[in-house]
Amino acid sequence: MRSHYCGTLRAEHIDQQITLCGWVDRRRDHGGVIFLDVRDRDGIVQVVFDPDVGEFFQRADKVRSEYVVKIVGRVRARSANTINPNMPTGTIEVLGKEIEILNAAATPPFPLDEHNSVGEEVRLRYRYLDLRRPEMQERMRLRARITSTLRGYLDAQGFLDLETPILTRATPEGARDYLVPSRTHAGKFFALPQSPQLFKQLLMVSGFDRYYQIAKCFRDEDLRADRQPEFTQIDIETSFLDAEDIMAITEGMIRDLFKTVLDVDLGAFPRMHYSEAINRFGSDKPDLRIPLELVTVCDLMKQVDFKVFSGPANDPKSRVAALKVTGGGAKLTRKQIDEYGNYVGNYGAKGLAWIKVNELAKGIEGLQSPIIKFMPADVVTQLIERLNAVDGDIIFFGADKKKIVADAMGALRIKVGHDLNMLERPWAPMWVVDFPMFEESDDGSLTSCHHPFTAPLCTPEELAQNPAAALSNAYDMVLNGTELGGGSIRIHNRDMQEAVFRVLGIGAEEAEEKFGFLLDALKYGAPPHGGLAFGLDRLVMLMTGAKSIRDVIAFPKTQTAACLMTDAPGAVDAAQLRELNIRLRKNEE
Repeated sequence: MRSHYCGTLRAEHIDQQITLCGWVDRRRDHGGVIFLDVRDRDGIVQVVFDPDVGEFFQRADKVRSEYVVKIVGRVRARSANTINPNMPTGTIEVLGKEIEILNAAATPPFPLDEHNSVGEEVRLRYRYLDLRRPEMQERMRLRARITSTLRGYLDAQGFLDLETPILTRATPEGARDYLVPSRTHAGKFFALPQSPQLFKQLLMVSGFDRYYQIAKCFRDEDLRADRQPEFTQIDIETSFLDAEDIMAITEGMIRDLFKTVLDVDLGAFPRMHYSEAINRFGSDKPDLRIPLELVTVCDLMKQVDFKVFSGPANDPKSRVAALKVTGGGAKLTRKQIDEYGNYVGNYGAKGLAWIKVNELAKGIEGLQSPIIKFMPADVVTQLIERLNAVDGDIIFFGADKKKIVADAMGALRIKVGHDLNMLERPWAPMWVVDFPMFEESDDGSLTSCHHPFTAPLCTPEELAQNPAAALSNAYDMVLNGTELGGGSIRIHNRDMQEAVFRVLGIGAEEAEEKFGFLLDALKYGAPPHGGLAFGLDRLVMLMTGAKSIRDVIAFPKTQTAACLMTDAPGAVDAAQLRELNIRLRKNEE
C-alpha cells in the first residue's frame, strides 16, 4: 500500500510521487490550507492539502488525530522560513494529491506526543496507544537493533541459536516458580523456566559446544519496583573454554554492541574481586562513575565510649565504615542529612552518624557532629587523617552487621553521588570475579550465591571441610552499577555436583528425584563448560536511557505482576478447573 515510510523522506526524494500509510499525529487548518503531520514507525512528515484537490481536501478536513490514512502526494522542498530543524524530515513536505481514510479513531485517552506526561497505569492500560508515541517507537526499534547485532556477533563466533523448553520442572534458582497444571497427568505440574540453565548444560553434554538463545524466563518474585515476572535474557554456554575465554568473548560482544549501535567505545573492563567490591563500595555491582569509597575504621572505634561504634568494631561479623563526601558535602542541611538517615533505614541501618568538616585549622572546634563528644580527640584526628578529609567534606558512618553496612552505605554512596552530580563519566564497565560459593541464611544454613551448578575453586574434599570459605569460578559483568550479566564455569563432574548438593542440605534421594537426569548426564563424558546470561531488558534500558525496564518491554506487567491491558491474571471457569483436577480454596472472611 505504501511506497515509503514517513520518517525516511529526505531532500533526495523531492519531485517524487510517493504513497504513505500511517496515523494522523496532528491536524492544522491555516487559512484554508490543511496541514497533516502523518506518523509511522520511522517518524513524522508534514503533508499539505490545498483546496484545489477538491474532494480530497474535504476528506483531509474531516480527519482527526489517530485516524489511519493512506496518502498519495509529491515531495517538495519547504520554503526557507518553514524549515523545521528539529525534525529529520524538516526540510521537505508532501503536497497531498489524494487521501483515503482507512479507519477513523476515537479521541485517545491521553496525548501521544513526547511533550505530555501521563501516569504509568494509564499508559499500561492503553499500551497499544502508548507504543505509538515516538519515544516508545524509538526504544522498540533500538531493542530490535540490539538483538539483531547480538545475534550477528554470536553467529560469527560460531554459536548456534538453539531453543530449550518452556514447560519444564521446578529448579532451585532463588525465586518461586510459575506452575502450570497438567491435564494429562492429574495432580502434577510443569514449571516455567527461571532460566534455561540445566538444558543448556545438557546441550554441552550433547556436543553442541557453542549455544546461545534469546530466552524468555519467568520468576514469581516478591514485588519490586523494577522487576518483571517474565523477562528476556541473552543466554550463552560454551564447552572447552575457561573463564578467561568466556569473559573475553562476551566482553567483545558488549564492546561491539555499543560501538555498532551507539558509536560508544566502552574502553577497558577492569576486574575486581568480590571482597574488594564489597569493602570499597558496599556492593557486588559498584558504579565506578562515582568517586566515593567506603573505608573501614573498626580499629579506631574499638575503644571509644560510643557503643554504637565500639560494639560492631569488636564483633568479627560486624563493621564500622566511613564514607567521605567531598565537593561541598558539608553544605548539606540537617534536613537533607535526616533524609539520608531515613533512606539507609530502608536497608536495615538503625541510623546515620556524621561529622562535618567546617574548618580543620580549628581542630575539634572546626568539626560539627552530634557524636564528637563520645570520641577521644586522638581518635578523631586519626580518622580525619585516614580519610584525608579537608574543609567542606562530610563523613557518614555505618556501624552494624557487615551485610547491613554494605547494603546501607553502598546505597547511600549511590544516592549521594547522583544527588550531588558526582558522575565522572557516562559509562563505567567492569568485571566482578571470585564470588563466594555460598552465603549464610538467617537460620545459619548455606545457600548458593549464584546457583548450585557453579563450579567451586577447590576440590570436593576442601569444599566439605570448609564450605563457607569456598570461592566460586564465577564472574559478573557490571555497567554503571547495574549487573548486565552473570555467569560461571559449571560443575562437569558428578562427585563435585553431589558434594555441592550435600553442602546445601540436598540429600542423595532428593538429588536423584530433582536432578537425576543431570547427575546421569555427568556420568557420560560431560565436557568442561561454562557460560553467562545477560539481562536483555536491563541492557536496553541502559542503552536507551530509559528509567525503567517497563519502558523497553512492549507489553510489561505492573509491579504487582498484573497486565492492566488484558486484565490478567484472570479467573478460570469451573469446567477448566475440573479438567485440571484443581479445586479452589475459598478465602475465609
